[in-house]
Order: sequence, then C-alpha cells, then structure tokens
Amino acid sequence: MTTWLILFIPLISAVLITLVTRKQKDLSSYISIGAVVFCFILSINPILNLLQHPHMEPIQKSFSWINIPGFHVEMGTLLDQLSILMLFVVTFVGSLIHIYSRGYMHGDPGFSRFFACLSLFIFSMFGIVLSNNFIQIFIFWELVGLSSYLLIGYYFEKPSASDASKKAFLVNRIGDFGFILGIFVIFQATGTFNFIEINHILEKGGIPDSTLYIAALLIFCGAVGKSAQFPLHVWLPDAMEGPTPVSALIHAATMVAAGVYLLARTALLYHLSPDAMEVVAYIGGFTALMAAVIAVAQNDIKRVVAYSTLSSLGYMVMAMGVGGMTAGMFYLTTHAFFKALLFLAAGSVIHAFHTQNIWEMGSAFKKVKTTGTTFILGSLAMAGVFPFSGFWSKDEILTATFTSHHYFLFAIGILVAFISAFFMTRLVFVTFFGNERYHGHPHESPPVMTVPLIILAVFAVFSGLAGLPWFEPNFGTYIAGPSHGGHGEHGFNFFVAGLSTVFVIAGIALGYVIYCRDLDKDPLEENALYKLAHNKFYFDEFYDNFIVSKIYNGIAKICNFVEVNIVIHFFVNGFAYLTRELSKILRLTTTGKLQHYTLIMVAGVVVLFLLFGVL
Repeated sequence: MTTWLILFIPLISAVLITLVTRKQKDLSSYISIGAVVFCFILSINPILNLLQHPHMEPIQKSFSWINIPGFHVEMGTLLDQLSILMLFVVTFVGSLIHIYSRGYMHGDPGFSRFFACLSLFIFSMFGIVLSNNFIQIFIFWELVGLSSYLLIGYYFEKPSASDASKKAFLVNRIGDFGFILGIFVIFQATGTFNFIEINHILEKGGIPDSTLYIAALLIFCGAVGKSAQFPLHVWLPDAMEGPTPVSALIHAATMVAAGVYLLARTALLYHLSPDAMEVVAYIGGFTALMAAVIAVAQNDIKRVVAYSTLSSLGYMVMAMGVGGMTAGMFYLTTHAFFKALLFLAAGSVIHAFHTQNIWEMGSAFKKVKTTGTTFILGSLAMAGVFPFSGFWSKDEILTATFTSHHYFLFAIGILVAFISAFFMTRLVFVTFFGNERYHGHPHESPPVMTVPLIILAVFAVFSGLAGLPWFEPNFGTYIAGPSHGGHGEHGFNFFVAGLSTVFVIAGIALGYVIYCRDLDKDPLEENALYKLAHNKFYFDEFYDNFIVSKIYNGIAKICNFVEVNIVIHFFVNGFAYLTRELSKILRLTTTGKLQHYTLIMVAGVVVLFLLFGVL
C-alpha cells in the first residue's frame, strides 16, 4: 500500500494544482512541496527495513492488466535494494529542489503551472523507479519525456526554450524506439515482461547469445537517449533553457539517472552478454571525455555544469560496461547530491547577478558567501578531491575499470578526472574571484534557497563515506551487481587513488595558474581545440546539415514522390478516373425507353440460354 501511495501522491498533487488551485499560487506550491516531502517520509520505512535486512527479498505487489492467450501484462510495484536506493535519492533531492523552487520562482506568472509540472515529473520518475515490468517502465519512461518537455519549454514564449523542449522530446524518441524493440525481443525470448521472472529465466540459460546481444543493445538505446550518451547527447545542454530548478531535477537525480538505473535493473542481461558490455563501456568512456573537453570552453555557468553532468553520466555508463554496477550506482548517488548542489548554487548566482555568463560576474564570492562556499564544496566533490564524496565514488569506477583490465578506458577515466578538475577550477575562479565585472547590487539569496544548498553541501562532502571498503556494512552490502554474488565489491586501490589524485591536483594547479588572475576574457579562446570545443565539435551543425538536410529531407522527398505520383495520382486519381469513364459508358445504357430495356432483358435471357446450353 505504501508504494502505491508514494507513486500516486505526486499525480494527485499535479491534478489538484491544475484543476483546483491554479490561481492560488502559494497554496499550489505548498501542495507540490508537501506531496514530495510526504513521499520522502513514506520512503523512510523501506530504507530502514533495507538497512536492517541488506539481503531482503524483493517485494512485489501487482494486478493483471492485460491477459489474453500468449500475452500477459501486469501493473505493479517492486521494492528491492535498487528501487529503495533510487526512491531515497529522488524523494530527498526532489524535496530540496521543490523547496528551493519556491524562492527561485517567486513572482513568476506561471508559478502554479511550474509546480504542477514538477509534480507530474516526480510521479513519472517514481513510476520508473517502482515498476516491476518492462511495459510499465516504458509507459512511465514516456511520461518522463512528456513532463521534461513541459519543464524544459516552460518559458515557451522564448523560441530557444520551445526549440530545446522539442529537441529533447524528439531525440529521446529515437532512443525509445530502440528500447521498445529490445523489450519485445526480451519478451519473445522469455515470454514475460516481469523483471524478476526474466532474471530467473536468464539464470537458467538456454537463450542464444545473439538474442541476448541484440536485446542488450536495443535496451541500451533507451539509456543512450535518457542519459544523453553519444550520439544522442545533443539534447541535454539545450535543456538549460528551462528554469534552473528544472536543470537540477533533470540533470542530477532523476531523468538522466533513469538510463543508468535501467542498465542496473537489467544488469544480469549485460553480464550474460560481454560483447554488449564492451559497447556500453566504450560509448560511456567516449561520452565522458568528449563532454569534459566541451565543458572547458563554455561560458554559460549552467552549460558548464550541464556538460560536467554529461561527462559524469559517461563515467557511470562506463562503470556499468566494465561490470562495476556497484561503483556506477555509488557514483550516481553521490553525483545526485553534488550536482544538484552545483545547479541550485548556479541558480542562486544567476538570481543575484541576473546573468548566466561567467565573464559578466567576477569577484562574486564577497557578495554571495553562502552560495559561493557551497558551490566551491560541490566543485571539489565534482573534481574528485579527497576526501569529498566524488573522490570515493569516482575512484570506485576507476578501480573497476583498472581491475577489469580495460586499461584504455582507465586512461580515459584518468584524463577525464584531470580535465574535470581543470574546468571546475576555471568555473570557480572566473565566477567567484578576480575582477568585478558585474553591474548592479547583487545580494545573497533568501534562506528558502540557501538552506537546501547547505543540506546538499553536507551530503556532497560526507556521502562518500558510505562506500568506505574498510567498514561493514557499506554501500556495496546493499547494492550489488550479478557478478558479485549478492555483495558489491568496494575495492580501494592505492595506485589508482594515488594516480587519480595526482591528475586531479594537476588539473586544479593548471586551472589556478591560468585563471587565478585578473581576466576579462578567456586566454585560451584563440586555441583551435578551444574553438572546436566551444562549438561543441559541431555536432548540431552536422545533424542539421547532413542528417536532417540530406538524409531526413531526402527520405521525405522520396516519400513525397511516392505519395504524390503513386498513391495520389495513380491509385486515388487513377481509380477516380476509371470510375468516371466507366460511368460514362454505363450511363449510355440508361435511355428511359421501355423497348430498350425489354431488348436488353431478352438479350440477357438468350446469353444465359446459350451459356447453359453449351455447358
């Protein structure tokens, strides 16, 4: 009963705000905030139960939805270690973002609409987390796409916001098409959509390797879309057109984490298909490196954090691909805290300075000390500095990559750690120190915005301690992949930790040398690689000028030719012409004279007589 309550309370909130309290802005915000906070309170009991019983049996509650011969679909909820962890992350971070939003969106004319969309988004995300079968998770997968479309395009009167929302929606549909094909491949092989039943069948074996490989890659398409992996990564930075709390919600603990959660939920499928895991690992590694390089050359504070999210998601996907499910989920958890902190702190800076360009700020720390302090703490966690949470979780991924003998991916991971430390140092020094380049009289945000920052900062600093390998129980006690026999491995490799720390310090040092001085523009902007990165390696231009203009429009022209010349002219107009001409001939037989009709009747009788006589 509790899981159904958690699932539907945000939906009730969205309906109430939309139909009843839309004109009462304060009440609408209280309903939305109260709904997600109440869900967090309800989720405490499952969390405590998990802490007491690390190897708890999954709890399913379901009912039959569609039941016809050969096709059975149920609707239900699943509570296990993975869903309880995600439930905690989504409700906790979501609650803080909702509270922050009340201060950030104050005075906005669409205040109630914003909170209604937030509640709808949380409902959709809960549906993904709690679903016990593929059909249900796909339904909520699409609802997340719809609600993110509404939130990204919240300022729909701006063409850039409207375009960004459509871009996010359409790009995700490409990945979702592969996802639904993968679902039906799995159903064809196992005869069920239920996650637990599928795992039991997979454990028994007997399914061809080629089927597993195809199913794994098709399901991965869904993760590529939602978690913005190459080549479907282009929607995520443009999603910054939405309000900053939306950016935090989408990029921290919810929407983009859904793809990684999907990989964790289907970990056994990938464990049984090593070739598919290699594809997953290398796409994740490439995405992490590409996004980190692009982040170096961005001047919009939200876009820098957005590309850092893209890079972090690549890290998580890479971890899943090398068999480090525990490491990937550990990083997802800590990342939710420090990335939500960075986005919300960035929103607080924007709220104070009324600009998103870091080169129009400078020396901001003395004006927004609370925001600046929490942002710096989040940056240290993002960079992976010891002993912040990002250090422990990122080190887990690097260790998993190194111990699985993926040395090339390990090198990419170390390089990404260096670049991440560099661009976060650049972001901090250009924004909060150096020359005063701002105008007006910026001031610190109100407590409704800064208190969530302080709470998230505490988790950004200390949440990594949950994965310390020297203590039992730890994070891996509760979250384990199929390769670990029910217990996640938290390996601490001193070589890996030492090497990554050296590269992180080097990245910070290089950023300090270049940017810790009075600057009015980026000294690297004349560099050729910088220009490429600033223009995002021209992926959008390539998609527009080649994929859309050449391939998509080419297919459209072929379809137009077929429709106009074959369907319309030949079939539709052709049959119309044939009918018209035949009717002209038949019309000649209608004279209105009785003798003609008698003659035709007699002729008909003669013809029938001759036919029967011959036969």
